[in-house]
Amino acid sequence: MDFSGTWKIYSEENLEAFLREIGAPEMIVKMRKEIKPVIVIERNGKDITFTMKTPTCTKVNSCSIGEESEMTTLDGRKIKCTVREEDGKLITESDKFTSVREIQGDDMVEVTSSEGPSVKINKAEYIFE
Repeated sequence: MDFSGTWKIYSEENLEAFLREIGAPEMIVKMRKEIKPVIVIERNGKDITFTMKTPTCTKVNSCSIGEESEMTTLDGRKIKCTVREEDGKLITESDKFTSVREIQGDDMVEVTSSEGPSVKINKAEYIFE
């Protein structure tokens, strides 16, 4: 499954509780309540680049399918994670969370869970003009 594209978040469920569970600073929790980032996913073979754009910052993370990578969160924390593909899904695993992305119709749905609450984020593909 090709997840490449520019994706705009249009709905989120349980985001605040999830962010607090994984230790996000309160500033990030408040910012994410107000701001819906744009996510750009680019893929070249096994290499994937995730770019998260907000009005205040842009974070770029790269990884290769099946290999552990270090990624940077919006608040600058470094996390180690592994991205893999399974049954048409893109799964990211770290010691704090597991994120499962899948294409449903024209949307990408991402469900991220931790030991506590999980968050569901719906994204629609958005093409910049």
